Formats: sequence, C-alpha cells, structure tokens
Amino acid sequence: MTRRWDKSKLPSRHTTVGPERAPHRSYLYAMGLGTKEIEQPFVGVASCWNEAAPCNTALMRQAHAVSAGVKAAGATPREFCTITVTDGIAMGHEGMRSSLASREVIADSVELSIRGHAYDGLVGLAGCDKSLPGMMMAMLRLNVPSVFLYGGSILPGVWRGKEVNVRDLFEGVGAHAAGKMSLEDLCDLEQHACPGDGACGGQYTANTMACVAEAIGLALPLSGALPAVYESRDAYAEASGRAVVDLIEKNIRPRDICTREAFENAAIVVAATGGSTNGGLHLPAMAHEAGVSFTLKDMAEVFRRTPWLVDLQPGGKYVAKHMGEAGGVPALLRVLLDAGLLHGDVMTVTGKTLRENLEGVALRADQDVIRSMSNPLTADGGVVGLWGTLAPDGAIVKIAGLPSVSFRGPARVFDGEDACFAAVSNRDYKEGEVLVIRYEGPRGGPGMREMLSTTAALYGQGMGDKVALITDGRFSGATRGFCIGHVGPEAAMGGPIALVRNGDMIAIDAGAGRIDLEVSDAELADRKKAWKPRQTNYNSGALWKYAQQVGPAHLGAVTHPGAQAETHMYADI
Repeated sequence: MTRRWDKSKLPSRHTTVGPERAPHRSYLYAMGLGTKEIEQPFVGVASCWNEAAPCNTALMRQAHAVSAGVKAAGATPREFCTITVTDGIAMGHEGMRSSLASREVIADSVELSIRGHAYDGLVGLAGCDKSLPGMMMAMLRLNVPSVFLYGGSILPGVWRGKEVNVRDLFEGVGAHAAGKMSLEDLCDLEQHACPGDGACGGQYTANTMACVAEAIGLALPLSGALPAVYESRDAYAEASGRAVVDLIEKNIRPRDICTREAFENAAIVVAATGGSTNGGLHLPAMAHEAGVSFTLKDMAEVFRRTPWLVDLQPGGKYVAKHMGEAGGVPALLRVLLDAGLLHGDVMTVTGKTLRENLEGVALRADQDVIRSMSNPLTADGGVVGLWGTLAPDGAIVKIAGLPSVSFRGPARVFDGEDACFAAVSNRDYKEGEVLVIRYEGPRGGPGMREMLSTTAALYGQGMGDKVALITDGRFSGATRGFCIGHVGPEAAMGGPIALVRNGDMIAIDAGAGRIDLEVSDAELADRKKAWKPRQTNYNSGALWKYAQQVGPAHLGAVTHPGAQAETHMYADI
C-alpha cells in the first residue's frame, strides 16, 4: 500500500532531511540503511530486556518481531533497550528501594532516547511491574504515535501435582519459619515454581498493568493474553509494529487515546480483576504525563461502583494463562461494556473505538474465570481507597478474597520493613495487632518498598487474616491479607503515621472507606511538636536524587511537573 505522510512535519526531519543533515545520514548508511529507509518515518522499538529475571528474557525476541512489522508497514525501526528492576529479585532487601525509582528512570531514558534521536513513533515492550507503567508514561510524555506490548506472563509451575507460582515460595518462607514446611520441601518447590520466561502469573502488578494497557487503549486487543514462552505471541508483536505505522499516518497520539474517560475504564478493570494496589500509584502517574487529573480519590470512586468479576490470584483461584484462555481482557471488557460501566467511544491504537474493537466478542459459557455481572465474586471492587485520621491523603487496600473488610486492634510500630520482618520471623507479635511499618514512603524510604516478604511470611505462618498491616510503603500485587499501603502523608513528611505509638488503637473499615487512629487531636498535636524528621542512609546517588524530587503517593509519586506545565511537546518539535 502507498503510505501518506509529510516527513517535513515529523520529528525525524531533524536528522534526515536537507544538506545540513549529511553527517547524520552518514551514520545511518553506516548501519546498512538505504535512501528509501532514511526517507521513511523512524520508529523507536524500546525494550526492557535484561537477564535479571524471566519477566524480561522474552522481550528481545518480540522486539525483533515488532521491527519486522514496522518494516513491512513501510517505516524504519530502531531498536534500543532501557533498564528494568525486577521486583521478585529486589524484594525483601535494600534492592527494593530501586524498584519504584526505576519507573521514572525507564520513562526518562525512553524519553531521552526518542528526543535525542528524533524518532517519529514508539513501540514499547515491557515485562515486569514498574517497566509497564514506566513505558506507558514515556509514551504519554512524548505523545508520538505509540503502541504498548506486554511481554507475557509465565506459565504456572507444577509441584507434586499442583499448579504453583512464586507467591507459593514467598509464603513457603513463612511456613518454613513456622515449622510447617521442611527446608527440603522449600528447596524442592523453588526448582519447580517458575518454569520459564514471563512475568509472575497472578493478578499482581505486571498482569494488572497489562490489563490496563488494553483497557486504556494503548495495546492491541488480546495482545497480553498469551504466555511469554508461546512464540505465537510474535504475531501480536508484528501487528503492533504495523499498528504504530498506521497511527503515524493517521496522526493518532497517546493523549488522543488516554482521555479522562479512558483512565476511568482502566481503573474499572483494576477493580474488576482484583488487581494490584499498585494500580492506584501508576494510573495517577500516567494521567500526570497526559495532563489529566486522576488521583487516588478519583480511582476510589470508580472502585466503589465496580464488581469483582475475574477469579484471579492472589484473592482467587486462577492465573493470567487461564484468563487468556477464557477470552482475555476483551471478554471482560465486553461484560463491563454491556453493563454500562465503560466509556465505549474512546479511541484505541487500532484506530477504532473500544466499542468497535469489541464487536463480535462474547463471554464464553464454558469457563468460570471471568464472571458475568449476574454472578460476581463480590458486588463491589477488589480494591478500595481509604481515608481518615490516620490517612488524610488516603491509603489503598485489596479486599478481593478477604473474609472480613473491617479490623480494629492495637498498634505494633516498626520504623522500617526490616524490623517488622525480623519480628514476624521470630513470631514476636500477637494475634489481633495492627502492624505499622513506617518511613518506607516514596521520600522516606526512599523508594517506597514493597512488603511481600513480610506479608507472605505472615500468611505462611497462618496469621494472614489474624493481624492487619499498614504502611506508607507499598505491597506487591501478590500480597494477600488485610494489608493497607500508600498511607499518606508519609511518615517522612510528618504524617499521622509518624505519630503512632505502640498500643494506640487503629480502626479500619474498608466497607466505609475509613482508616482511623483513635488518638485525640490534642494528643497528636503534642506528639507532632516532639517529632523530628529522620535522615536516611541514602545521601548521594540516584536514590537521594529521587527522594528530593518525588511527590506524594496519592498523586502517583511523580518527579516532575507533568503535561500541565508544558510549554512545548516533543511530538511537535
């Protein structure tokens, strides 16, 4: 087909057009490009490939397939890689401080690569928790025609005839500490839980954000359904390459797609899938890049009216592979659209509206992973926002699968996760307590660590539903139990969580959206006078720089003013 675009209006004109760009073109010829390819639009194919963990190891193969699609559609692909910090490896030690900060580095590095080399479009491939939102943030910041592609989930492992995944190992650590699992069994399990390439299989952060990518319109329908090891995924990769060239021709940009209504659609899918509480951090950050006001408070309003429909771990039975086999995100979107919960007229990367994409899609009767509206797992969403005297700026909790949504008990306070994990490992806590982990927020950590090691250990000890845990840090999407994160203002900023003392009563009512510290205003005022900020051990380097820039969790823990402060946009240079 004959493509129509005006190269004089594309960013790559700055490196490829005119006699003054002869030196620039010489580099392109040196890499084997011909005159025709230089005259075409340039598409950055950005991959988060690395060998840190299986989440990322299939990305290079899929990036090559994307490039093939770009070439077949008449444009010129340019592949490059950025970093990933994989939470499964970083979890439970100081490395986790790098995780959330890596989201910003991913967005920044992709932005700088696209800006520096003047590319006209972007296909971004990601496979682990922070790399998915980081890549989509870059797309919205640059606002060049873009398509997102998830690398795919891992297949379930099989151990003694039962499907298992990495969550079973984190909980196995707690079971071993409680004398409920032998060291031999734990070591045997670790060799079977993760059988190959792909991101963690439950509805943890990676799969939650993969569902978001489809729901918000930045990824092709069904592109996240197949596991990473399936080479049939490469067809979606090639199609993503073709799609971005179509978007360049039509000048359809990410901010045309990711409107306020599209963000509401994405939040609905987080709740309907019982998704990760980290969605409450990443969607506001993405909206910030698009110039859309969409905070934790806005998400909580959406959560309140959304039923939990997809029976996924950690609150349910199944993993991503099973959801894909049941029809994937399109099947869920069909149910939600028919119920009038979605905005159907939003644009997507197919060049069609969400409603048009779903023509002919129906919920299959021969599966029980995705429920109908008449048969939800719970009538309200799997994720809830909380506000109250302990969290004036809000907090978030996943209630999917919880037997009770209220809890009241005395506080047991820990300054940092390490102290709490040591207490849990030694069984130095009591049933009915509220474990408080503070100084783990975005600024105070720094880095807002996830607490999966601690929460999984509690569950492995059989105490997951007998205590509550609250923090100004984060929880993994794999966390289950009454675990409340993102409490704000964080302790480092002198929020109420910094003033809690052992024995203070804390009341949590997720049904009412409340979290309260039962201490008088006068007493809290006296405590605040005596409070002093804590200094972290990170006083130089990337984490120091992150701590100076990062904002509050309820606004996405972002590090720059965002689209609303723009005086120019890259796509229009």
